[in-house]
Amino acid sequence: MIDMVRRGRRRWWKASLAAGAAALIAGTTLAAASPADAASTLGASAAAKGRYFGAAIAAGRLGDSTYTRILTTEFNAVTPENEMKWDATEPSQGTFTYTNGDRILNQGLSNGSKVRGHTLLWHAQQPGWAQSLSGTALRNAAINHVTQVASHYRGKIYAWDVVNEAFADGGSGGRRDSNLQRTGNDWIEAAFRAARTADPGAKLCYNDYNTDGVNAKSTGVLNMVKDFKARGVPIDCVGFQSHLGTGIPGDYQANLQRFADAGVDVQITELDVAQASNQANIYAAVTNACLAVSRCTGITVWGIRDSDSWRTGENPLLFDNSGNKKAAYTAVLNALNAGTGGGTSPVDTSAWYVLVNRNSGKAVDVYNLVTTDGARITQWTRNNGNQQQWQFVDSGGGYYRLKSRLSGKVLDVYNKSTADGGAIVQWTDNNGTNQQFSIQDIDGYIQLINRNSGKAMEVQGASTADGGNIVQYADWNGTNQQWQLSKVG
Repeated sequence: MIDMVRRGRRRWWKASLAAGAAALIAGTTLAAASPADAASTLGASAAAKGRYFGAAIAAGRLGDSTYTRILTTEFNAVTPENEMKWDATEPSQGTFTYTNGDRILNQGLSNGSKVRGHTLLWHAQQPGWAQSLSGTALRNAAINHVTQVASHYRGKIYAWDVVNEAFADGGSGGRRDSNLQRTGNDWIEAAFRAARTADPGAKLCYNDYNTDGVNAKSTGVLNMVKDFKARGVPIDCVGFQSHLGTGIPGDYQANLQRFADAGVDVQITELDVAQASNQANIYAAVTNACLAVSRCTGITVWGIRDSDSWRTGENPLLFDNSGNKKAAYTAVLNALNAGTGGGTSPVDTSAWYVLVNRNSGKAVDVYNLVTTDGARITQWTRNNGNQQQWQFVDSGGGYYRLKSRLSGKVLDVYNKSTADGGAIVQWTDNNGTNQQFSIQDIDGYIQLINRNSGKAMEVQGASTADGGNIVQYADWNGTNQQWQLSKVG
């Protein structure tokens, strides 16, 4: 996010985004869902679509009763505005301070909200001691910072913005010149690897601005994502800040989709929209775009009331200075309630399927025809037996349980594990999030992403042998994580 004292350097949202945007906004409707189906808050409506709707918050405002009332009522995710940045968490080298970051964390967790960590490494808001370093000394200090902060919050953060704003503006599509970049071009990769080691359960995101449409900068980020995926560098998501003016790129949704197609989740991380006659329509268009992309997991607005915004005088948020709901709020809520959460079903929920692994050619199989809870799930030479037949049961919001024809039980990440290698077993259907999977399409194959852990179902170790274990692992787009659906009944 923008350095609060450097806000004057960014007037890019004022640039004309009108080309192509009219069609996107014109297609936006503000009609509400039927009263029987409509949720009454942003967080509840987003959750019904399998997503979150969050706000960036400041520890210093948590004593404001209007602020906290809106926060705890309306939102189901929080992001710290500044409290987890480098200057706040490590003001002196090797001395870590988490008081305000912990306040944000505890506020979120006490309300049952997801917590997005923001941000581990950024060229701005570095402590003075880090600004004075360079080369190997800075690299070592940066990686130590990532390790220490991510370790402190291990198991409690839903997603980290591991690196923020590392790409240059303009038409080059290249990296921003910064002290971190000058430590070597692999600094981003090193940061992501360190973050994964420190907190294996957190989703790891790259976050940037001016990447909301298809342009040189967003394409540069996409190329990095594809490279990371190809080489096994851990990256789970990309954040699109979406500080918008009086227009929105006409290819906003298409841009989100091309990142999703590359095998990462997409998140709207810092949304705000300049006050104008079409503010509500732009907010609705962003919401609809997220709902239309199955891997768009949520939206965060950068602040709660207009008076809390860093964009002084532009009134860019969903609540006015007094905490009253604006037309933009209603537009977002209506869009969430009317949305489908990802379009038509990619599977026939009345059919039975065999899931064949792209790498091994073998089928997902209940080992030894066991019908009890906890039975091991493996791959086996395809024989179309009942133990290899699965039905997709719709959980809503783009998530499905996979029910065995043999046992009537569903695939389940054992004990709700969020770790790589967590066993996938069968278990009595309780519609738990560890039993729900989203379906991601890749070149005619699918990936199954667990709702609880965010990890992909795979054949462990890319085994090609009968009996190879089915487990979950961080999504790296490997062929052992890809499945062909074969309808058999």
